[in-house]
Amino acid sequence: MILLPLVAFAFAWSMGAHYTGACMGMPYATGSIRLRPALALMAAMTFVGALLFSHRVLVHVGHGIVGGGLGAGAATAVIGVAFLLTTIFTQLRIPTSTIQILVFCLIGAAARLGLAVNWHAVFGLAALWVAAPAIACGLGYALTRGLDLVPALREGGGLKLVARGLVAVGAAASLAMGANDVSNATAVFLAVHLTGPLLAGGLGGLGLALGVLTWGRPLLERVAFDVVRMDRTMATAAQLAQACVVLAAVGFGDFTSMNQALIGAMAGAGLARGRQTIQARTIAGILRGWAIGPAAGFLATYLAVWLLGGG
Repeated sequence: MILLPLVAFAFAWSMGAHYTGACMGMPYATGSIRLRPALALMAAMTFVGALLFSHRVLVHVGHGIVGGGLGAGAATAVIGVAFLLTTIFTQLRIPTSTIQILVFCLIGAAARLGLAVNWHAVFGLAALWVAAPAIACGLGYALTRGLDLVPALREGGGLKLVARGLVAVGAAASLAMGANDVSNATAVFLAVHLTGPLLAGGLGGLGLALGVLTWGRPLLERVAFDVVRMDRTMATAAQLAQACVVLAAVGFGDFTSMNQALIGAMAGAGLARGRQTIQARTIAGILRGWAIGPAAGFLATYLAVWLLGGG
C-alpha cells in the first residue's frame, strides 16, 4: 500500500510526458504557440480534467475489467509494468496507447492469479479502440475539406483566428487527456479500496501535469513534425477531430487512445490534401508500437506477478 501510490504517481508522470504530442502537437507544429506556453497550458488543463471529469472512467477501470481481489502487490506490478513500458516508448519517441497497455497488464495479472476477466467490457473497449482512429480519420478528412471552403481562413486575419482556435482545441484535448488517461495510473486505487475517485483523480492529475512540464518535449516534437506535414487548417481539423472522439468516449464512461485518435485524425487531414503529405515510414513505426505494447504488457505483468509469488 505504501509502494503502490509511488508507482502510480510515477506512471502518471510518465504518461503526462508521453501525451504532449497528442494534445499540443498541432498548435506547436504550426507556430500557434511556443514550447513553454504549450506545456504550461497543457499541464493546467490536464490537471483540471483529471480532477473534475475523470470519475466515471476511474470507476469503469477500477471495478469493470478484473473481478475479485487484485491485491496491492498485483496492482503494483500492473502499474509498474505499465510505467516501465510507457517510459521506454517515450524515450524512443514512439507514441503508443497507455490505455491498451494497462488493460492487457490487468489481464496478465488476472491470468496469473486466476481472477475473472470481464471480457464483455474488454471486447467493448477493443471495438472502441478500432473504431476511434477510423472515426477520427473521417472527421479529420471532412473538417479539413470543410475549413478549406472558407477562403477568409487563409488570409491574414483568418490565419490569426485559426491559430487562436487551434490553441483552444489543444487545450480541450488536454482536458480530455486528463479525464481519459488518469485512470491508467490511479484507477487501481479504487480496485484495492485505497481512495475514492476524487482523490485518485487529483493525485493522478498532479503526476500528469508534472510529467508534461518536466519531460514533455520529445514526443511533442515527434508528433508535431514527423508524422504529417501540417498547415494550420489541417492541424485544427485533426486536433478538433481527436478532441471530439475522446470527449465523446469519456462522456459514456469509456476510454480510448489519445495518440491513436490523433494519428487517425492527422491521417485523414493528410488524405484531404493528398498522400504525399503523410510520412508513411513514421506511421508504420507507430503501428508497430501499438501492436507491441499490449502484448508486452500482458507477458511482463504475468511474469512480474509470478516472480512476486502470485498465483
